Amino acid sequence: METSVRVPKNRIAVLIGKKGETRKGLEAAAKVSIDIDSSTGDVSIVWDPAKTDPVKMMKFPELIKAIGRGMSPKKAIKLMEDDCYFQLYDMKEWVGKQHLQQKRMRGRLIGSEGKIRRFIEQNTGCEMAVYGTTVVLIGDESGLPIASNAVERILRGSEHGTVIKALERERRDQKLAARRLEYISERGDGSDDMFDQLVPGLSDARQRSRRYRSSQVDPDDDDAIEDMMELAEDESVNWSEE
Repeated sequence: METSVRVPKNRIAVLIGKKGETRKGLEAAAKVSIDIDSSTGDVSIVWDPAKTDPVKMMKFPELIKAIGRGMSPKKAIKLMEDDCYFQLYDMKEWVGKQHLQQKRMRGRLIGSEGKIRRFIEQNTGCEMAVYGTTVVLIGDESGLPIASNAVERILRGSEHGTVIKALERERRDQKLAARRLEYISERGDGSDDMFDQLVPGLSDARQRSRRYRSSQVDPDDDDAIEDMMELAEDESVNWSEE
């Protein structure tokens, strides 16, 4: 099977690497074959469905896109992990085609000396690349949504301070939610034992309650009511007045 992806010509050398080492490494990682047309930037990817993992077959074109859009191969290869995903934004959809607006937005996404980009990466565990008019993110299912929200806020024009506070809040909320789930999971199986230790005899009381409920007669079952009302041979009724 074969598919193709186009990358900018000035990123072809990065994709190939010194003496073709990068291309060979990528081919080995995904068990595919890559053919690069240096004149057009077209990258043909060929794989054997019997040998290549289906998930890697689906992700590999995105990996090539990530490298083509400014991400280093060492960072982009993270996408081959099962729990990592790819997100791409085009600034033109947010600021239009004016070159000055695109340049301004590119600067806001990177930040002074790259501080905003590094902050997003360090606090989400994602890899981020800003190249031309595009932004590429690679991260896991917990970090990628937070990084995506931060990038979208910047693209919408939010101030850096607002973006940073929102990211920190989302990260904190995510950690608290994860802790609550862990607590529930840890306590769930042993909750009965814990209460039994605090209240001796609780387990026996529950069993008696269950037996009592199971012995109750259905009021709509006439036969069951009649059986209940009949006295056993060794039972008797005594009447007395106080």
